[in-house]
Amino acid sequence: MSPERGPVFLARRAYFQRRMMDAARLLPVLGAGMFVLPLLWKSGEGTRTVVVMFYIFLCWSALIGLGWIVSRRLSGPEAPGPPDRSRAPDVPVAADGPQERVRVSREG
Repeated sequence: MSPERGPVFLARRAYFQRRMMDAARLLPVLGAGMFVLPLLWKSGEGTRTVVVMFYIFLCWSALIGLGWIVSRRLSGPEAPGPPDRSRAPDVPVAADGPQERVRVSREG
């Protein structure tokens, strides 16, 4: 008999976070496509420069807004996990006055 496997589907939170990471990776591609789009407009009619610059400004603003939304969703509250043991503990150090707490680094 085969060993038991974990669940086939990811937890909702992990799935959502992976889709947000995919969206963050796709934003530059979307931005490049939006910035190249004015090159495809008909130039025979004489597209005004003001219209193109306004379009590019709107695209730039939209990309900033989308990037902000995606980054906020990615940096949301993390699931509780094991404590981070890489941080050095607070160690009291003797001083002339009251004891001061100094963070000791284990790195060389």
